[in-house]
Amino acid sequence: MRPRLRPEDVQIWARVAVSVRPLHGRPPSPALPPLVTTSAMKPSSPTTVRRSPPLPPQPPKGIHPIEPNRLRRLDLGREPVAATLDLHGLGESAAHDQLVAFIRRERARGARSVLVITGKGHRGEGILRRRAPLWLTEPPLSSEITGLAEAHRTRGGAGALYVILKRSR
Repeated sequence: MRPRLRPEDVQIWARVAVSVRPLHGRPPSPALPPLVTTSAMKPSSPTTVRRSPPLPPQPPKGIHPIEPNRLRRLDLGREPVAATLDLHGLGESAAHDQLVAFIRRERARGARSVLVITGKGHRGEGILRRRAPLWLTEPPLSSEITGLAEAHRTRGGAGALYVILKRSR
């Protein structure tokens, strides 16, 4: 059963839907009931649309999602996670510093895969949850890792990341 949409959501969807064309050869599909507007329904004040945070930039060359077979082994516990870092309750600056130190230390020790727990934050919008993947894909850490993926739900799901480290020299 689909959740009921608020009138504002239906109006926003109607504005978006008029700008979309169906794929070649396909009929338009009515995803929502048609919007009926009358003079009584016109909003008296402008509607503000809350923008979602910008998408993270593409990872630098060399950092890829973890290959499916390796990810499955991590999820099932067949490939061990060498160490875990829990960033719960830390401020952004302290979390960044600890993440950098952790990744460098574990790579120097020869670890190949680690788990970074960021937490999900309030309503899934935590600052560490959004920032940690960016930190990992930007210098100085981008040169230390080869793969990154969301952890299995038993290990934290959307609030945790598997990080595959490059081999130490």
